[in-house]
Amino acid sequence: MLECVACIPPRKHTRALKLVLVLTVTIMIAEVVGGLLSNSLALLADAGHMLTDSAAIALALFASWVAGRPATAERTFGYLRLEIIAALINGTLLIGLTGLILWQAIGRFMTPPTIEPRILLGVATLGLIGNAVALRILHGGHEHSLNVRGAYLHVLGDLLGSIGAITAGVIILLTGWTTADPLVSIFIAILIMIGAVRLVKESVDVLLEATPAHIDLNEVADAISAVPGVTQVHDLHVWTVTSGVVAMSGHAVVCEPEQSQAVLETVQERMAGLGIHHVTVQIENVEGGCG
Repeated sequence: MLECVACIPPRKHTRALKLVLVLTVTIMIAEVVGGLLSNSLALLADAGHMLTDSAAIALALFASWVAGRPATAERTFGYLRLEIIAALINGTLLIGLTGLILWQAIGRFMTPPTIEPRILLGVATLGLIGNAVALRILHGGHEHSLNVRGAYLHVLGDLLGSIGAITAGVIILLTGWTTADPLVSIFIAILIMIGAVRLVKESVDVLLEATPAHIDLNEVADAISAVPGVTQVHDLHVWTVTSGVVAMSGHAVVCEPEQSQAVLETVQERMAGLGIHHVTVQIENVEGGCG
Protein backbone atom coordinates (compact mmCIF):
# COMPACT_ATOMS: atom_id res chain seq x y z
CA MET A 1 0.00 0.00 0.00
CA LEU A 2 1.34 3.42 -0.92
CA GLU A 3 1.61 6.22 1.61
CA CYS A 4 -0.68 9.21 1.12
CA VAL A 5 1.89 11.76 0.04
CA ALA A 6 -0.53 14.68 -0.09
CA CYS A 7 -3.08 13.98 2.57
CA ILE A 8 -4.80 16.81 4.40
CA PRO A 9 -3.60 16.78 8.01
CA PRO A 10 -6.13 15.65 10.63
CA ARG A 11 -8.63 18.39 11.46
CA LYS A 12 -8.78 19.69 15.03
CA HIS A 13 -12.23 21.20 14.65
CA THR A 14 -14.29 18.24 13.40
CA ARG A 15 -16.56 18.27 16.46
CA ALA A 16 -17.30 21.98 16.01
CA LEU A 17 -18.13 21.45 12.33
CA LYS A 18 -20.48 18.58 13.22
CA LEU A 19 -22.32 20.73 15.78
CA VAL A 20 -22.65 23.59 13.30
CA LEU A 21 -23.89 21.21 10.61
CA VAL A 22 -26.64 19.90 12.91
CA LEU A 23 -27.62 23.46 13.85
CA THR A 24 -27.66 24.63 10.22
CA VAL A 25 -29.76 21.71 8.99
CA THR A 26 -32.23 22.18 11.89
CA ILE A 27 -32.65 25.88 11.14
CA MET A 28 -32.99 25.16 7.42
CA ILE A 29 -35.84 22.70 8.03
CA ALA A 30 -37.55 25.21 10.35
CA GLU A 31 -37.26 27.93 7.69
CA VAL A 32 -38.70 25.68 4.98
CA VAL A 33 -41.71 24.88 7.19
CA GLY A 34 -42.05 28.51 8.30
CA GLY A 35 -41.69 29.78 4.74
CA LEU A 36 -44.46 27.48 3.52
CA LEU A 37 -46.78 28.37 6.43
CA SER A 38 -46.17 32.13 6.18
CA ASN A 39 -45.93 32.17 2.37
CA SER A 40 -42.61 34.04 2.70
CA LEU A 41 -40.17 33.77 -0.18
CA ALA A 42 -37.53 35.48 1.98
CA LEU A 43 -37.60 32.57 4.43
CA LEU A 44 -37.52 30.01 1.62
CA ALA A 45 -34.64 31.87 -0.04
CA ASP A 46 -32.72 31.92 3.23
CA ALA A 47 -33.44 28.20 3.62
CA GLY A 48 -31.89 27.72 0.18
CA HIS A 49 -28.87 29.69 1.33
CA MET A 50 -28.59 27.47 4.40
CA LEU A 51 -28.83 24.40 2.17
CA THR A 52 -25.70 25.59 0.37
CA ASP A 53 -23.96 26.23 3.67
CA SER A 54 -24.92 22.79 4.96
CA ALA A 55 -23.36 21.32 1.84
CA ALA A 56 -20.21 23.41 2.37
CA ILE A 57 -19.85 22.27 5.99
CA ALA A 58 -20.55 18.66 4.99
CA LEU A 59 -17.84 18.96 2.35
CA ALA A 60 -15.41 20.15 5.01
CA LEU A 61 -16.20 17.08 7.12
CA PHE A 62 -16.08 14.84 4.05
CA ALA A 63 -12.65 16.21 3.14
CA SER A 64 -11.35 15.36 6.60
CA TRP A 65 -12.66 11.81 6.30
CA VAL A 66 -11.61 11.08 2.73
CA ALA A 67 -8.12 12.53 3.22
CA GLY A 68 -7.41 9.79 5.72
CA ARG A 69 -7.81 7.08 3.11
CA PRO A 70 -4.46 5.85 1.83
CA ALA A 71 -3.29 6.29 -1.73
CA THR A 72 -3.16 3.26 -4.00
CA ALA A 73 -1.22 2.30 -7.11
CA GLU A 74 -4.28 3.30 -9.16
CA ARG A 75 -4.97 6.54 -7.29
CA THR A 76 -1.63 7.89 -6.15
CA PHE A 77 -3.23 11.01 -4.64
CA GLY A 78 -6.01 9.01 -3.02
CA TYR A 79 -9.51 10.48 -3.24
CA LEU A 80 -8.68 14.12 -2.50
CA ARG A 81 -10.21 15.48 -5.71
CA LEU A 82 -13.68 14.15 -4.83
CA GLU A 83 -14.08 17.24 -2.64
CA ILE A 84 -13.46 19.48 -5.65
CA ILE A 85 -15.86 17.57 -7.91
CA ALA A 86 -18.56 17.73 -5.22
CA ALA A 87 -17.95 21.47 -4.79
CA LEU A 88 -18.29 22.04 -8.54
CA ILE A 89 -21.60 20.16 -8.67
CA ASN A 90 -22.80 22.00 -5.56
CA GLY A 91 -21.91 25.41 -7.01
CA THR A 92 -23.62 24.66 -10.34
CA LEU A 93 -26.83 23.60 -8.58
CA LEU A 94 -26.69 26.76 -6.45
CA ILE A 95 -26.60 28.99 -9.51
CA GLY A 96 -29.75 27.24 -10.74
CA LEU A 97 -31.34 27.73 -7.31
CA THR A 98 -30.70 31.49 -7.35
CA GLY A 99 -32.23 31.71 -10.81
CA LEU A 100 -35.39 30.06 -9.48
CA ILE A 101 -35.53 32.42 -6.46
CA LEU A 102 -35.12 35.49 -8.69
CA TRP A 103 -37.83 34.25 -11.08
CA GLN A 104 -40.30 33.75 -8.23
CA ALA A 105 -39.38 37.13 -6.71
CA ILE A 106 -40.18 38.89 -10.01
CA GLY A 107 -43.54 37.12 -10.08
CA ARG A 108 -44.30 38.31 -6.54
CA PHE A 109 -43.57 41.89 -7.53
CA MET A 110 -46.34 41.62 -10.12
CA THR A 111 -48.75 39.74 -7.84
CA PRO A 112 -47.94 40.44 -4.16
CA PRO A 113 -49.00 37.46 -2.00
CA THR A 114 -50.56 37.40 1.44
CA ILE A 115 -47.86 36.87 4.06
CA GLU A 116 -48.11 35.97 7.75
CA PRO A 117 -45.50 38.34 9.25
CA ARG A 118 -45.64 36.89 12.76
CA ILE A 119 -44.66 33.41 11.56
CA LEU A 120 -41.98 34.99 9.38
CA LEU A 121 -40.59 36.95 12.34
CA GLY A 122 -40.67 33.99 14.70
CA VAL A 123 -38.85 31.59 12.39
CA ALA A 124 -36.34 34.25 11.26
CA THR A 125 -35.57 35.10 14.90
CA LEU A 126 -35.01 31.40 15.62
CA GLY A 127 -32.63 31.30 12.65
CA LEU A 128 -30.78 34.37 13.90
CA ILE A 129 -30.23 32.81 17.33
CA GLY A 130 -29.09 29.49 15.84
CA ASN A 131 -26.70 31.18 13.43
CA ALA A 132 -25.26 33.32 16.22
CA VAL A 133 -24.58 30.17 18.25
CA ALA A 134 -22.99 28.46 15.24
CA LEU A 135 -20.82 31.51 14.59
CA ARG A 136 -19.67 31.46 18.21
CA ILE A 137 -18.77 27.75 17.98
CA LEU A 138 -16.59 28.33 14.91
CA HIS A 139 -15.05 31.59 16.09
CA GLY A 140 -12.14 30.00 17.91
CA GLY A 141 -10.89 28.02 14.92
CA HIS A 142 -11.66 30.10 11.82
CA GLU A 143 -8.23 31.75 11.88
CA HIS A 144 -6.33 28.45 11.91
CA SER A 145 -8.22 26.20 9.49
CA LEU A 146 -9.27 26.91 5.90
CA ASN A 147 -12.18 24.50 6.24
CA VAL A 148 -13.41 26.18 9.42
CA ARG A 149 -12.88 29.61 7.88
CA GLY A 150 -15.05 28.67 4.90
CA ALA A 151 -17.78 27.35 7.19
CA TYR A 152 -17.49 30.50 9.32
CA LEU A 153 -18.07 32.75 6.31
CA HIS A 154 -21.06 30.66 5.20
CA VAL A 155 -22.65 30.91 8.65
CA LEU A 156 -21.98 34.65 8.65
CA GLY A 157 -23.94 34.84 5.38
CA ASP A 158 -26.78 32.90 7.04
CA LEU A 159 -26.77 35.40 9.89
CA LEU A 160 -27.18 38.25 7.40
CA GLY A 161 -29.98 36.34 5.68
CA SER A 162 -31.83 35.93 8.97
CA ILE A 163 -31.44 39.64 9.68
CA GLY A 164 -32.87 40.36 6.21
CA ALA A 165 -35.86 38.09 6.81
CA ILE A 166 -36.52 39.74 10.19
CA THR A 167 -36.36 43.15 8.51
CA ALA A 168 -38.93 42.03 5.93
CA GLY A 169 -41.19 40.67 8.69
CA VAL A 170 -41.04 43.92 10.69
CA ILE A 171 -41.79 46.04 7.60
CA ILE A 172 -44.76 43.86 6.63
CA LEU A 173 -46.08 43.77 10.21
CA LEU A 174 -45.88 47.56 10.64
CA THR A 175 -46.82 48.76 7.15
CA GLY A 176 -48.39 45.81 5.35
CA TRP A 177 -45.95 46.38 2.45
CA THR A 178 -45.52 42.78 1.28
CA THR A 179 -43.13 43.81 -1.50
CA ALA A 180 -40.43 43.82 1.18
CA ASP A 181 -40.48 40.03 1.10
CA PRO A 182 -39.39 39.58 -2.56
CA LEU A 183 -36.91 42.45 -2.16
CA VAL A 184 -35.20 40.63 0.72
CA SER A 185 -35.32 37.33 -1.18
CA ILE A 186 -33.48 39.00 -4.09
CA PHE A 187 -30.82 40.23 -1.66
CA ILE A 188 -30.39 36.71 -0.26
CA ALA A 189 -30.30 35.25 -3.80
CA ILE A 190 -27.48 37.64 -4.67
CA LEU A 191 -25.55 36.44 -1.59
CA ILE A 192 -25.99 32.84 -2.76
CA MET A 193 -25.01 33.71 -6.34
CA ILE A 194 -21.77 35.42 -5.28
CA GLY A 195 -20.72 32.41 -3.21
CA ALA A 196 -21.81 29.92 -5.89
CA VAL A 197 -19.91 31.65 -8.71
CA ARG A 198 -16.78 31.86 -6.57
CA LEU A 199 -17.14 28.18 -5.65
CA VAL A 200 -17.49 27.11 -9.29
CA LYS A 201 -14.55 29.27 -10.37
CA GLU A 202 -12.25 27.92 -7.64
CA SER A 203 -13.31 24.33 -8.37
CA VAL A 204 -12.65 24.71 -12.11
CA ASP A 205 -9.27 26.31 -11.38
CA VAL A 206 -8.28 23.34 -9.23
CA LEU A 207 -9.44 20.81 -11.83
CA LEU A 208 -7.51 22.71 -14.53
CA GLU A 209 -4.47 22.71 -12.21
CA ALA A 210 -4.21 26.49 -12.38
CA THR A 211 -1.67 28.30 -10.22
CA PRO A 212 -3.37 29.03 -6.85
CA ALA A 213 -4.48 32.64 -6.47
CA HIS A 214 -2.32 33.17 -3.37
CA ILE A 215 0.85 31.88 -5.08
CA ASP A 216 3.02 34.13 -7.30
CA LEU A 217 4.78 31.86 -9.83
CA ASN A 218 7.52 34.47 -10.39
CA GLU A 219 8.17 34.56 -6.65
CA VAL A 220 8.48 30.77 -6.64
CA ALA A 221 10.95 30.87 -9.55
CA ASP A 222 12.99 33.63 -7.90
CA ALA A 223 13.11 31.72 -4.60
CA ILE A 224 14.51 28.62 -6.35
CA SER A 225 16.90 30.61 -8.54
CA ALA A 226 18.34 32.26 -5.44
CA VAL A 227 19.37 28.90 -3.94
CA PRO A 228 23.19 28.62 -3.96
CA GLY A 229 24.28 26.33 -6.78
CA VAL A 230 21.17 26.78 -8.96
CA THR A 231 21.85 28.49 -12.29
CA GLN A 232 18.53 28.01 -14.05
CA VAL A 233 14.92 27.02 -13.36
CA HIS A 234 12.46 25.76 -15.99
CA ASP A 235 9.32 23.63 -16.46
CA LEU A 236 7.93 25.11 -13.25
CA HIS A 237 4.37 24.19 -12.25
CA VAL A 238 2.35 24.98 -9.13
CA TRP A 239 -1.17 23.64 -8.63
CA THR A 240 -3.74 22.72 -6.01
CA VAL A 241 -4.39 19.03 -5.40
CA THR A 242 -7.35 19.79 -3.13
CA SER A 243 -8.23 22.42 -0.56
CA GLY A 244 -5.14 23.23 1.48
CA VAL A 245 -2.80 20.94 -0.50
CA VAL A 246 -0.54 22.86 -2.89
CA ALA A 247 2.03 21.00 -5.01
CA MET A 248 4.99 22.15 -7.09
CA SER A 249 7.23 20.50 -9.66
CA GLY A 250 10.13 21.90 -11.65
CA HIS A 251 13.63 21.45 -13.03
CA ALA A 252 16.68 23.10 -11.48
CA VAL A 253 20.05 23.24 -13.25
CA VAL A 254 22.99 22.73 -10.86
CA CYS A 255 26.61 23.13 -11.91
CA GLU A 256 28.21 20.91 -9.26
CA PRO A 257 26.65 17.43 -8.76
CA GLU A 258 27.78 17.31 -5.12
CA GLN A 259 25.50 20.28 -4.41
CA SER A 260 22.35 18.45 -5.53
CA GLN A 261 21.20 17.22 -2.11
CA ALA A 262 21.79 20.59 -0.47
CA VAL A 263 19.86 22.29 -3.28
CA LEU A 264 16.91 19.90 -2.84
CA GLU A 265 16.72 20.50 0.90
CA THR A 266 16.97 24.26 0.54
CA VAL A 267 14.30 24.37 -2.16
CA GLN A 268 11.93 22.36 0.04
CA GLU A 269 12.50 24.75 2.95
CA ARG A 270 11.86 27.82 0.81
CA MET A 271 8.74 26.35 -0.77
CA ALA A 272 7.38 25.50 2.68
CA GLY A 273 7.78 29.18 3.51
CA LEU A 274 5.52 29.98 0.55
CA GLY A 275 2.88 27.46 1.67
CA ILE A 276 3.92 24.68 -0.74
CA HIS A 277 4.58 21.41 1.06
CA HIS A 278 4.44 18.81 -1.71
CA VAL A 279 7.57 19.57 -3.74
CA THR A 280 9.11 17.60 -6.61
CA VAL A 281 12.33 18.97 -8.11
CA GLN A 282 14.39 17.34 -10.85
CA ILE A 283 18.05 18.26 -10.62
CA GLU A 284 19.86 18.66 -13.93
CA ASN A 285 23.66 18.60 -13.83
CA VAL A 286 25.77 20.28 -16.48
CA GLU A 287 28.57 18.06 -17.75
CA GLY A 288 31.95 19.52 -16.90
CA GLY A 289 30.36 22.16 -14.68
CA CYS A 290 29.18 25.56 -15.88
CA GLY A 291 32.62 26.81 -17.00
